[in-house]
Amino acid sequence: MGGWTYILASAPYGTLYVGVTSNISRRVFEHREDAGSAFCRKYGVRRLVHSEPFENISHAIHREKRLKKWPRAWKIRLIEETNPTWSDLYETILEWGPL
Repeated sequence: MGGWTYILASAPYGTLYVGVTSNISRRVFEHREDAGSAFCRKYGVRRLVHSEPFENISHAIHREKRLKKWPRAWKIRLIEETNPTWSDLYETILEWGPL
C-alpha cells in the first residue's frame, strides 16, 4: 500500500503540521473539516502546501518522522522549492488519483 507525507499550514509562514496518510485526499478533507487533528483544529491549519507520494507506507512514515525533526527553516525551504506562493494544493490532489 502506498502512502503520502504532507505539510499543512495555517497561512504562508504560519503554523505548520507534518503528517502521513495512505489516502491524502480523504485525510486533507478531514483536516479542512476540523475532523483531522486537535492541533490543526486549534491553530487553523488547513492549507495543503507540500506533499510527497511513496509506493510504500513505511517509507512515508519514515519520511514523516525525519521531517518532524527538521528545523522550521528547513521545512519552509522545502515548501518554497515546490510551492513558492504557498498555494493550497488540495484541489490539485483530487486530480492526482491513487498512486
